Amino acid sequence: MELKPGYKKTEAGIIPEDWGIYTFAEVFEFLNTANNPRSDLSEIGDYKYIHYGDVHANQSAFFDCEREDIPRIQKSRVQHLPLVEDGDLIMVDASEDYEGTGVSVEVKNIKEQYVVAGLHTLLLRGNKELITNGYKGYIQSIRFIKQELIKIATGISVYGISKNNLKRISIPLPPLPEQRLIATALSDVDALIAVLDTLIAKKRLVKQGAMQELLTGKKRLPGFSREWETKKIAEITHTTAGGTPSTLVESYWGGEIKWMSSGELHLKRVYDVDGRITEEGLQNSSTKIIPPNCVLIGLAGQGKTRGTVAMNMVELCTNQSIAAVFPSNVFIPDYLYYNLDSRYEELRSISTGDGGRGGLNLTLINNMEVPLPSLNEQQAIAEILSDMDYEITALEGRREKTRLLKQGMMQELLTGRIRLT
Repeated sequence: MELKPGYKKTEAGIIPEDWGIYTFAEVFEFLNTANNPRSDLSEIGDYKYIHYGDVHANQSAFFDCEREDIPRIQKSRVQHLPLVEDGDLIMVDASEDYEGTGVSVEVKNIKEQYVVAGLHTLLLRGNKELITNGYKGYIQSIRFIKQELIKIATGISVYGISKNNLKRISIPLPPLPEQRLIATALSDVDALIAVLDTLIAKKRLVKQGAMQELLTGKKRLPGFSREWETKKIAEITHTTAGGTPSTLVESYWGGEIKWMSSGELHLKRVYDVDGRITEEGLQNSSTKIIPPNCVLIGLAGQGKTRGTVAMNMVELCTNQSIAAVFPSNVFIPDYLYYNLDSRYEELRSISTGDGGRGGLNLTLINNMEVPLPSLNEQQAIAEILSDMDYEITALEGRREKTRLLKQGMMQELLTGRIRLT
């Protein structure tokens, strides 16, 4: 492939001629970190302590040390260690999956605080003549570096990277002025994502408050005053659970009938699913076709699935870990969906088994009591909550588009395919 004018071929790929290739050892000084376990940490202490789990959980290329949720440690346990400075890069050296290998954050807002890097982290301090603050946090997004980090990861259930191997990895770096321009462009997009995250969180809190008031009758909508009834689900409709055709029989699978697994409950409003079964599979299993507008409830699972509520907007069938509450003429399906969705913790708490670790069943669901206003009031409540959902979904869509825009920008700017001058 012919090189464009002004570009050169390097081990890190094709980059602009005025960019340099340096190793991690040339760009960063490697400083000592602590190895204290979580048991040494608390909410009080002289120093803030950035644990490898804090880096993994961070949703940004930067780690804000003004956060209040950073654990602390007593000075006496870490006083021999170097303190973290603004612009330092903290990289994790262990992960349970390859994708998490070498995840890093650039630290900001140290100010007058004392901060140390903790267990399973590497503390990297940049050479100011080669790399600028604000740019370091983005280098993990360079595809070449990510691939090299995965190559040096070793282990079976936990993958680790060694300091010596990391030091040999190359970093393509633009001149400092261009680094600053790239950092500014990407941080502007990060700021927009942060604004959208805040708006989404606020909208969710408003919706949660509205659900607590409207679905319990604590707050009545104008024009409604009729007393509510309370009925068990078994008194107002019927329920069913699904099933799974044998995976050993090929002819049961790949047909035209939509088949939903409990892992798809997170979709909430379900218009399509991945699974498909044949008429033969339907007839030779306990699954059954259910009509649109059933309220779906996760029956099993140690994670978040148990108690998760969704609604199928199309005809489909489900596996045995999903209960379907059929629509009826005494309730608005959307109203029941919102009522049960707001009772996630209650659904999990009534699960059978020791400490609620077991599962839900149809008997438990049938015995759940639901407050029922008139159909008109149910409809009005459901419309208000649906409008709130629409606003949240629209914001989430904007955030996803912005995130994808940022990904595209990083691939272009961090490789020099697009120049900022």
